[in-house]
Amino acid sequence: MAPKVGDPLPDATLFEGDPETKVSIKQLFGNKKGVLFAVPGAFTPGCTKTHLPSFLNDYDKLKAGGVEVIACVAVNDPFVTNAWGEAAGGTGKVRFLADPFLEFTKALGVVLEAEKMLGTNRSKRYSAVIEGGKFKSFNLEADGMGTTCSLAPNLISQL
Repeated sequence: MAPKVGDPLPDATLFEGDPETKVSIKQLFGNKKGVLFAVPGAFTPGCTKTHLPSFLNDYDKLKAGGVEVIACVAVNDPFVTNAWGEAAGGTGKVRFLADPFLEFTKALGVVLEAEKMLGTNRSKRYSAVIEGGKFKSFNLEADGMGTTCSLAPNLISQL
C-alpha cells in the first residue's frame, strides 16, 4: 500500500553513481524539505521525454518553494541511472538514485509488475513532497506508468 500524507519516509539503501556509493534515503532527506519522484526506468520514453524534464524545467520554482533536495529513484543499476542523469543534463540538480533490489520500492508498496515488458519489476511512477521526514503529499499515477499527477508542476502547489 502506497504511503499516505503524514506517513514517515521509510529507510532504504540506494546507490548513487556506482555500487560503492550507498545512500540512506532517510538520511538524505533528514529534516529537510524535498521532492522525491520515481520512474519505471531510466532511458524509457515517458521518463526521458516528459517526467524528468518536468523537474529540470521547474527546478528554479521548486527551489524557490523551499525545496532543499530533489531525488529521482529508478529500479536500474547505479551506472545506468547515473548515465541517464548525465545525458539528461540533470547532474547537480537532481540526485539520481538506483534501487536495483527494489528495497525502497517495496517499502513504499509501489512495485510495478513489469517483468514481461521490461525484464524485471520496476517502480510505479510517483512524486512526493517530503518535509520533516514525512510525506506531505504523494502522487501515484493511477496506472503506475502515466505522466499526469506525478509531474513537477503539480508539486509546486503542494510545497
